Amino acid sequence: MTCLSRRHFLLSGLVLGLSGRAALAQSYSGEADPFGGGSFGTNEQYYDPALLPPAESPIDFPIAEIPPRKIKKQFRRQMVEFDGPEEPGTLVVDPDNRFLYQVLAYGSAMRYGVGVGRAGFAWEGNAQIGMKRRWPRWVPPREMVDRDERAKPWVNGQPGGPENPLGARALYLYAGGQDTLYRIHGTNQPESIGKAMSSGCIRMLNQDIAELYDNVIVGTPVRVRPSQGA
Repeated sequence: MTCLSRRHFLLSGLVLGLSGRAALAQSYSGEADPFGGGSFGTNEQYYDPALLPPAESPIDFPIAEIPPRKIKKQFRRQMVEFDGPEEPGTLVVDPDNRFLYQVLAYGSAMRYGVGVGRAGFAWEGNAQIGMKRRWPRWVPPREMVDRDERAKPWVNGQPGGPENPLGARALYLYAGGQDTLYRIHGTNQPESIGKAMSSGCIRMLNQDIAELYDNVIVGTPVRVRPSQGA
């Protein structure tokens, strides 16, 4: 199952740190509209809110470690030199090179390999972590339910767990007080790390997103670099 499905979200009014390119972001929401609509941008409700699973799984499942030998060397978690201008503590997403940096100090960062979907190339600018979830639920948007037989069983949401496409953890990015629909999340497809996939935002190995989740707080600044769609 693909991680998430395509949708359009007009980022109106996001004047704090957003580039012009972010005005219309193609993104993939890992959550249905929290205000009641089935999809962002529509008033039509296609699921039954009473049947939604918990926002987070009540079970903290063990995370299966992926052996390093199964991941290309450059995409393994590693300390690297970092020459960007961002302050320590900032997360920096480099979608074209398939890296995510956690800046630890001036001149150094922890670097993680990531997989990138179309949404990973469609948004850029400054944001903050607005919400964190452990083993989050996934609610496929209506357009995905309509076209993908594999998504239809989850019209009312897939509970968080090892088979969930959002993986072990999810970081939800907000800008100007609004959800950008841009996610950094785990994956149950470790082979996707270092690749550009057909759908999804930024995916990390479950063991990596779990470590990052523990090391960041809500409000952590995030910088998404411009992409050439490489």
